[in-house]
Amino acid sequence: MAIAKAERLMNLALCLLGTRRPLSKRELRDSIEAYVEAFGPGNGATGSDDSFNRMFERDKDDLRELGLVIETVENLDGEVGYLARRDSNRLPPITLDAEEAAALGLAAKVWQQARLAGAASGALQKLRAAGLPEDVDPYGSHGALEPRIPVHEAAFEPLMLACRDRRPVAFDYRKATAAHPEQRHVEPWALECWRGHWYLAGWDRDRGAERVFRLSRITGKVRSRGGRYTAPVPDVVTVRETVASWAGEVADRSARIRLRAGAGYPLRAKATSVRELGDGWDELEIPYGHGLDAWLVEFGPDVVVLEPAELRADVVDRLRAVAKG
Repeated sequence: MAIAKAERLMNLALCLLGTRRPLSKRELRDSIEAYVEAFGPGNGATGSDDSFNRMFERDKDDLRELGLVIETVENLDGEVGYLARRDSNRLPPITLDAEEAAALGLAAKVWQQARLAGAASGALQKLRAAGLPEDVDPYGSHGALEPRIPVHEAAFEPLMLACRDRRPVAFDYRKATAAHPEQRHVEPWALECWRGHWYLAGWDRDRGAERVFRLSRITGKVRSRGGRYTAPVPDVVTVRETVASWAGEVADRSARIRLRAGAGYPLRAKATSVRELGDGWDELEIPYGHGLDAWLVEFGPDVVVLEPAELRADVVDRLRAVAKG
């Protein structure tokens, strides 16, 4: 629908909804700017009455097709008038049971990022008006455990909008094994939070492959790029599964590491056995898969890989690459 027509229909609908008495065609013609500009006095239009009548009838039919109930009545002057009574054009009452209301309330309250807080608060108010009972606890019987989706990265909002609008982006990204960031050109697909960190899945144009990026490693601003996507967006984007495999969550082997006492709690949570070695060190056995070496590098000098030898070599290589940078 053209913008000019959409604005004209909107103005006509507002006039019909806002009036307390039926309005004649003449009054509508003199009140709505689009009609005034096209059919008002002095515009030089020929056959303006017939043209206006045809346009008005089309507009009225379009509004009725959109669901607006328009009544036709005679006013005090004997003219035909039109109005749309508010009680005839209200949406039916929204009824929510306790579980539905709680779920929607929780969805609205879970965001704690400042830029989203206003929208979430407004959504809660609408939920209250739509039937969310005042005494419903959005958190069920665990009101003290208030869930949150933490969003501290500045890249979150522009990437969220880019995913929504299917808009390519560029940003500087620092890998765990690199000392300096490098520019990446990405077609963003989806954002997902996993174990307290946000990740972006998308098509890396520079590498011609699917990639997952941790938002905390994006430096500087996310910049929008023109053009359309060059790669198809998959129906299911497996962000968590990809990150889990990189972090060694999909395990098919076992590793033995030394871990400094009081450090590396995520590693301790994965361990199948822990043995105190003394001198401030523990020995852990942990299951692992592809990508554990990149995760271990993040713990720096608090971790020493004992076996297998190939995992130890991979960690040493990554640490040397960081040192050279």
